[in-house]
Amino acid sequence: MSKVMDALAPTLPFDHDAIREKYQAERDKRVRTDGEAQFNAVDVSGEYAEYLTHDPFAPQPEPREALTDTIEVAIVGGGWVGLMLGARLTQQGVTDFRIIDSAADFGGTWYWNRYPGAHCDIESYSYLPLLDETGYVPRERYASAPEIFEHAQRIGKHFDLYGKAVFQTWVTEARWDEDARLWTVETNRGDKMRAKYLALATGPASRPRLPGIPGIHDYQGPSFHTCRWDYSVTGGAPGEPMTDLADKKVAVIGTGSTGIQAIPRLAQDAGHLYVFQRTPSSVDFRNNRPTDPEWAATLEPGWQKRRMDAFNAAMLGAGPIDGPEGDFTDDGWMRPIQSVTGLAAQLDDPAVLGEPGELDDLIDLSDDQTMERIRARVDSDITDPAVRDKLKAWYKQFCKRPTFSDEYLPTFNRDNVTLVDVAESKGIDRIDATGIVANGEHYDVDLIVYASGFEITSDFKRRMGIPVFGSDGQSLYDHWGDGMRAFQSHSTYGFPNMFIVGGLFPFGFGANYCSSVDDISGHVAYIIAEADKRGASRVEVTQETENGWVQTQVDSDGGIAKNLGGAETSCTPGYYNQEGAEVKSRNWKQEQYWGTVIEFGRLLQDWRTDGKLEGFNLR
Repeated sequence: MSKVMDALAPTLPFDHDAIREKYQAERDKRVRTDGEAQFNAVDVSGEYAEYLTHDPFAPQPEPREALTDTIEVAIVGGGWVGLMLGARLTQQGVTDFRIIDSAADFGGTWYWNRYPGAHCDIESYSYLPLLDETGYVPRERYASAPEIFEHAQRIGKHFDLYGKAVFQTWVTEARWDEDARLWTVETNRGDKMRAKYLALATGPASRPRLPGIPGIHDYQGPSFHTCRWDYSVTGGAPGEPMTDLADKKVAVIGTGSTGIQAIPRLAQDAGHLYVFQRTPSSVDFRNNRPTDPEWAATLEPGWQKRRMDAFNAAMLGAGPIDGPEGDFTDDGWMRPIQSVTGLAAQLDDPAVLGEPGELDDLIDLSDDQTMERIRARVDSDITDPAVRDKLKAWYKQFCKRPTFSDEYLPTFNRDNVTLVDVAESKGIDRIDATGIVANGEHYDVDLIVYASGFEITSDFKRRMGIPVFGSDGQSLYDHWGDGMRAFQSHSTYGFPNMFIVGGLFPFGFGANYCSSVDDISGHVAYIIAEADKRGASRVEVTQETENGWVQTQVDSDGGIAKNLGGAETSCTPGYYNQEGAEVKSRNWKQEQYWGTVIEFGRLLQDWRTDGKLEGFNLR
């Protein structure tokens, strides 16, 4: 046993080894031989295309003339990534660009996510981008979906992006023309536009994921994915009662971060709600509250960047939790580091943490402490002992994305809510014309809601859905046959004048996705502007540079991932570990930047400060 275990384990009110045995047993219940393929059986670009192409929030697009002009930058995606890149390009003086998106407005995931109860789970002062630039302060600490969508529109108006956007338009192919040194971008609207630069800003959560349950196509009643919420079926609107569900039996499949938010609202309005769960989420306190207007009045220019940096540093233990830029002491993302520092303070000799393996053991014990507290919350909130046991999360906290809610757990005390746990059978048996069969029992339902999230780790080509061809007609996906590879997560050899901006790549450990996207959007905007200043028509990362970057990631020990738990084979199945598959379809070692979001931002800043565009061939 390690020194940390010897010193701390006897003082703690739980048995570390017993917890790990329980984790393994619960994992074994849920691991399936088909791994991630259980979701690949339903293709939302094929037989189930209505789940991807149907827009319940806008009418069918009006016919328009096909675009065949030449622009400087084609940005594929109008969510946070496309909006931030458009804003940063504008600030760099690059204004000849076009944003192409399949939705009818800006917002990306937050255009589509209008399900009841939808909120961000990162504090909105750090999460919502470009607050400082647009002069806006969110109304709540954790903004609701309608407010988030409004802010996406605010950014579009502030930076005059609506005049540069084409909506309800799908990119069907992007191909590099070496002779012209231009990209040809084709769409489902007959467009064949040309662009000097191509920016793939599709984001990581753009493709709905449906579970491959046998008979999913047999159901005869209404059904939809949460990102295509159909209020014509439920009645009401975001923030309003769903009046048409009062006498209906509703089934929700999925209890991740989406289900945690939607289920309490459905329970209030449905005649009866069946919640189908394979793996419970860890549910910590949210502690939402209105923004203090007096605090908002004190904010000075640059406040959001300072707060973003403070949030990232506090979460990673690199800065104070209650510093001058933000008091995060009751923020759920900070509780793990608070547990780590609390236990470390109990050591007689903290220097022992510098010895091999000791910090890992400290983090393991602090995770036990955090998860025991979360499981104890289930005991205090749930009245039925049988339901309590089913709602307890038996895995390390970061095996799955943590969730935060003050309404979810009490929902299961309602008489009109039934929890159907399908862990023992590793999922729902089947769906038929009138309902769902689970654990051998049939549930007649009037509506099925799929709260099954997005495809985060599926095949690259399937997830992005756009054929991309670079030099010599090479497919991007063939180039990525052994795993994604791109210098600084944005540029890949053989695909000149193309940038991947905050979409497919993870760029460092941290919870606030928008912070990293802002870093990389500003970085790519800088490269484009600098290349223009230097008169370059062709910008390509060298093969040596790309190989060197990838090898650095492969050689990393991945220690942060191990400590968080997401990369361990002991984790319960989820998208972090590709549903627990023994043989991985994705080479995370090659793709992931194995440092923190703070380190990634500094790396990019130092590279820009150097000013040499190191690693690129400019011609």
